[in-house]
Amino acid sequence: MSNPEPIHGKNYTQVDTGPTDQWPDYTVALPGAELPGKMFLKDQLGLTGSEISINAMVPGGEMPFKHAHKQNEEVYIFIRGAGQIQIDGDTLNVKEGSMVRIAPGAQRVWRNNSDELLVYIILQVKENSLVQYGLEDGVLAEDAPNW
Repeated sequence: MSNPEPIHGKNYTQVDTGPTDQWPDYTVALPGAELPGKMFLKDQLGLTGSEISINAMVPGGEMPFKHAHKQNEEVYIFIRGAGQIQIDGDTLNVKEGSMVRIAPGAQRVWRNNSDELLVYIILQVKENSLVQYGLEDGVLAEDAPNW
């Protein structure tokens, strides 16, 4: 499946990735490997401070290689299904509602060892780069919504 066309506004970009049942149709090509059920959103959304990927792993599927990152921590947000993620040799069971933060240097790999689709989002952000967040970074608008 080809990546959807973004909609651009002055201060936003929107991408409709479709229902999660269609996410297994996306594929990312890497040197020497193809990752089915994955789409990176950095370029699609024009992100400048993070990378986000949407992911759907079929039953019996697994990440084909163990890896770490140089500077980015990752947060895995599991939306549907169940599986396992291994971090530095520790195996964690994950399911809908599980969230896992992984430090950059940690070795990671995951799999869907269930009989249903495993749907998750991965956020990748430079470790220790967050300076302001939540209410500290928010600015209230003077006017009300116009809908």
